[in-house]
Amino acid sequence: MNHLTTDLIEALAQKQDIEEVFRHHLETAINQLLKHELTVFLDYEPYDREGFHSGNSRNGYYDRTFKTEYGELHLRIPRDRNGQFQQQTIAPYKRSNDTLEQFVIHLYEKGITTNEIAHLIERMYGHHYSKQTVSNLTQLVSEDVQDYHERKLEERYVCIYLDATHIPIRRQTVEKEAVYIAIGITEEGNKEVLDFTIAPTESSHVWEELIQSLHERGVENVLLFISDGLPGMTDSIHRVYPKAKHQVCCVHVARNISSKVRVKDRAAILDDFKAVYQAKDREEALEALERMQSKWEKSYPRVIESVMNNEQILTFYDFPASIRRSIYSTNLIEAFNKEIKRYVKRKEQFPNEESLERFLVTRFLDYNHKFGMRCHRGFEKAKSELIQMFEALED
Repeated sequence: MNHLTTDLIEALAQKQDIEEVFRHHLETAINQLLKHELTVFLDYEPYDREGFHSGNSRNGYYDRTFKTEYGELHLRIPRDRNGQFQQQTIAPYKRSNDTLEQFVIHLYEKGITTNEIAHLIERMYGHHYSKQTVSNLTQLVSEDVQDYHERKLEERYVCIYLDATHIPIRRQTVEKEAVYIAIGITEEGNKEVLDFTIAPTESSHVWEELIQSLHERGVENVLLFISDGLPGMTDSIHRVYPKAKHQVCCVHVARNISSKVRVKDRAAILDDFKAVYQAKDREEALEALERMQSKWEKSYPRVIESVMNNEQILTFYDFPASIRRSIYSTNLIEAFNKEIKRYVKRKEQFPNEESLERFLVTRFLDYNHKFGMRCHRGFEKAKSELIQMFEALED
């Protein structure tokens, strides 16, 4: 048996920490490898007479520490007298291995605070990682943020969901700000977070800027945009994509109705409205809408007038039946935003906009990796019809 096996058996028998055994043997192996590197570079063994007049020789060591998942290694980096030797075993200026760095970044992606990560690393590996050191490691995600905003997008999307969620961020004082998020579904049914932006409040003007950025990055045609009832959204969409259709979230319309009628009438009027957006087709939906109007117009004239004048409520009936359940509301993107808020609660607040952007991009990249190759429910069945709709749009 080799020394590592013997030491492991002995440590297990004496109930000692086996990670210290791994740490010790790893430290020994790396130090021996460093010595061998210098030997190869000089092309003669230590104390070999061939090296006496070679023009270069060994010149001691300098000490360096290196953090690993097994603990801190104490390394002795050999030097040559001419200062030409550059060891390749440990990357220059690197103080920890990639496994540990990736572990830190992974925890950060999951919403763990930098302070909690530093404490966890110290407990697990015995290293003291300051909050600032962990923050510096997460700065590696900044490159992903730039790439994310500049990446090329697909030319065609069946639908794009638009929704904003509010997250606390510090700008001298801490306030919740709107994070504008756009999720698209291609004709193949693949979902991805297309882009995002951050602003103090939600407005159709900022949405228009985000939609314009999608167009500039290659999105030529969109069949449908789905959003809540924010005023001005239809105009903002049509200024960038004049041929695109707009669906107002029926769930938001239902909430609006619920807030404007008496408690005793809520269940009944909401059931009547549900019959509108759960109908078999547009004709049946219009009949349900007329029944709702005749039943409730006298009691709630302004509520019914608002519903009847909203031309974007029934837009989803222009699309294949197999995908209507996915496009009559913003439930898809709202579910995703709730997941983000769940992670955000652990952080309480973000010290600046850059920190929030890094966090968001890690979540978006994870979402895109997870759903980028999956076909969303109903889209495979509707593919041929959707292709025909794109062809008609492009004529």
